[in-house]
Parts: sequence; structure tokens; C-alpha cells
Amino acid sequence: MSALKSEIASLAAQWVVEEGLDYRAAKQRAVKALGLPNRTALPDNEALETAVIDHIAVFCADSQADELRALRGLALTWMERMAGFRPYIAGAVWRGTATRLSDIYIQLFCDDSKSAEIFLIEQRVRYLPRRVTGFHGEAVDALSVHALCPGLNEEVGVHLLVYDHDDVRGALKPDARGRAPRGDLAALRALVHDRKS
Repeated sequence: MSALKSEIASLAAQWVVEEGLDYRAAKQRAVKALGLPNRTALPDNEALETAVIDHIAVFCADSQADELRALRGLALTWMERMAGFRPYIAGAVWRGTATRLSDIYIQLFCDDSKSAEIFLIEQRVRYLPRRVTGFHGEAVDALSVHALCPGLNEEVGVHLLVYDHDDVRGALKPDARGRAPRGDLAALRALVHDRKS
């Protein structure tokens, strides 16, 4: 990786960890902060994730593990609640880079795209419906909830992204490092009950 991409990744990682920015927004902000042209070549997400891990190791080593454990506990609660919709955890909570500023991203693979929304209405859960970019770059429905995280004693954003049932096949392909990009309920349970993670 070039020195410039490394500098962008390092600066972006700071904002991902300390302000909860998503990777794309953090990279764009880093380019602007460094006074670079908009078309500057950006580090890929793997490089940024490595920079995030480095930043956490230096600046958040004493608190991040507990924060991650609390977020995974809340994610598990929501995945169990949404078990009928084939939930998978993704993002920083799954990868292990989440801090108290991170939101929780749960992907649902439904036979009927409105069924999860109807379920939330029936459960009297207040949510904000939105359209967001999905894992293939397409627009997908997202149902965003604010939920109290007991381990942090504060509210956390829980985003339920709604996909078609058949999309799950492509969702489970390993990334370039051979890691699963998301985990099902059993995988998250294993992480929550493994005290070392």
C-alpha cells in the first residue's frame, strides 16, 4: 500500500473508532482533511480495517473488549427476537472491531420482504424505515431501531437490513482473507459465550 493510502487509512480509522463513522464516510472525510483531490485512490476496506485494529490496540485496548461484548450481547438479543427471518450479524460487531459508538447491523433473509416490518409493528417496536446500500451495492430496505444496551447503559442503533431469502447464498462467500463476512445465530452465540472474544 502506498504511503498516501496508508495515511488516508490511518486518519479514517481514527474517525471510525472515535466517532463511529462508516468506512466510506471516514475515507471521504480523510481525503478532504488532507486536502487531496476527490479522485484520489482510496485504501480498500481491508486496509482500513487493519488501520482500525491498530488504532483500537493503541488507544482503546482497555475498553474495547468490554464494549464489543456488550454490543454482541445486544445483537444476540435482537437476532433471537428476529430468528424467524434468518438473521445474520455483519459489520464491526461481527468482525470484532466495534466500540461503543458502533451500530449493530443485522441482515434478514425473508420470504416476504414486508414480513419483518409487520412483525415489528405487531411487537409495538418503534422503527424508522429507510433505504440503504446493500452488500451487492443495491438499495435494500432497512428498519432502524434505537435499543438500550444494558452493558453500555446507553442506546445503540440496531439496523435490520431486509433481503430476499435467495440472497443468502451469495452472502456466505468468504472474503479475500477467507473469513465469513457475516455470522448466523449459532456463530454469534459462540462468540458471546467465548469469554476471550
